Amino acid sequence: MLVLSRAIGEIISLGDQITVRILEVNGTQVKLGVEAPVGVNVHRSEVYQKILGRQRQHAGASNL
Repeated sequence: MLVLSRAIGEIISLGDQITVRILEVNGTQVKLGVEAPVGVNVHRSEVYQKILGRQRQHAGASNL
């Protein structure tokens, strides 16, 4: 894992097409802005896990 320290307004680049900007820091909470191409889905981890679970359920149901 790469750990970075950034200040408000600074950017982290992920490859050539994805950037993460630090928008706000309030106590232990950090607000991030993500810019990515239209074809790249960006989700919070817990939302992504739910999507994967639904896809697995759907795939299992269609195999019956």
